Amino acid sequence: MLSVLDIFRIGIGPSSSHTVGPMRISAMFVRALKRSGKLEKIARVHIELQGSLALTGVGHGTPRAAILGLMGHRPETYDPAQGDLQLQRIEDAGQLALGGVREIAFNPAVDVDLAGHIVPALHPNGMRLRAFDAANALMSDRTYYSTGGGFVATERQLARPPKNDRIKAGTAVPHPFGSAEELLSLCDKTGLRIDELVLANEDAKRPRTKTEAGIDLIANAMDACIDRGLTQTGILPGGLKVRRRAPELWAKLEAAPQSNEREQLFDWLNCFAMAVNEENAAGGKVVTAPTNGAAGILPAVMRFYCLDAEERACRDSRRKFLLTAGAIGLLYKQRASISGAEMGCQGEVGVACSMAAGGLAALWGGSPTQIASAAEIGMEHNLGLTCDPVGGLVQVPCIERNAIGAVKAVNAARLALHRDEVTLVSLDQVIETMRQTGLDMSTKYKETSQGGLAVNVIEC
Repeated sequence: MLSVLDIFRIGIGPSSSHTVGPMRISAMFVRALKRSGKLEKIARVHIELQGSLALTGVGHGTPRAAILGLMGHRPETYDPAQGDLQLQRIEDAGQLALGGVREIAFNPAVDVDLAGHIVPALHPNGMRLRAFDAANALMSDRTYYSTGGGFVATERQLARPPKNDRIKAGTAVPHPFGSAEELLSLCDKTGLRIDELVLANEDAKRPRTKTEAGIDLIANAMDACIDRGLTQTGILPGGLKVRRRAPELWAKLEAAPQSNEREQLFDWLNCFAMAVNEENAAGGKVVTAPTNGAAGILPAVMRFYCLDAEERACRDSRRKFLLTAGAIGLLYKQRASISGAEMGCQGEVGVACSMAAGGLAALWGGSPTQIASAAEIGMEHNLGLTCDPVGGLVQVPCIERNAIGAVKAVNAARLALHRDEVTLVSLDQVIETMRQTGLDMSTKYKETSQGGLAVNVIEC
């Protein structure tokens, strides 16, 4: 099984599938050249971005991320200052340090091809890399896919027929589950909460202290992203002239907290979620939850509800929240998809809303059944949500969409805790419905900027 630490990845904005994934892919390609002993022979590298990676690539910073990956940068350790200097050197001298060591000529205008007309059958986020020697002989030709949330796969991996028993395909864990039904059955059989069961599975991958440290690192990174987003002002890059709004809202809330509980809840959640996604839109450091485009929902809910005067209680509540939300994210990743280019925004914001609703229900003492119900409600009312970024930028409608998703997640958790009976619609059924809806959805509504708001809103 996948780990919850695979769902939550620290990376850079503005997109996990269009920025984080391509950077990882390019770095993988270079490592493969090193392993094969071909790196020292390479004189030229060509990048072909296919499907959604090309159609919204410029607005998502995909060419830039792919080039940075060729130079050995990784999302989790990326230093923007160093990266900017290296990109400027490419522009000035036409030279790129492949893998940080091998100097080759590189011209982005020629060596990066935005092949939006190519929509791969295996996944719409295709990326083909080719390496040539000094005589222009082809030395390597590989195709990869960025499958959402920073996950990547080779062509061979995606083309491989699915195993009859998916559970046996991953790390052996004490409580394997491939569906919500199996997860709830295991909780009933063992008497464990969802977060406890997930933690027991994580023990098979690494010592518990490392898992807990990893969860704490994720929580702190989410918090730090909110803090940065609350203080940075100005206009977001990209040409739409979208102004950062979170700092202004934060200042109003700090100066005169509202007495109306419902309005106060909405404003705080809006403020925190928008702070994260404004940081993401500016290319800052964020946590995939489960993607960059939906990165604001979980941090906003966690920030508002996981506060406690006692440090240990606050830490423990955050661990419960993220482990439970992570379990729900694993179900979507393994049974459907978290890629906006494959499922539409229901696969990003919808999944994040579902995860946050389940995590909050757990924090409020909900039973496993109630947690699953909260997650189901969170997704049910996001079904059919299209991904239609204006100008290919994760600004309109993406930032506000996270604020709405955070509020919706809280309401879903509240609704679920008001009933104990098994719901008419199960979490497994809504995940399958989301998958089928995504497959039926027109390609123009799935992160291509060819439909919806992207064509009905005039770019400024």
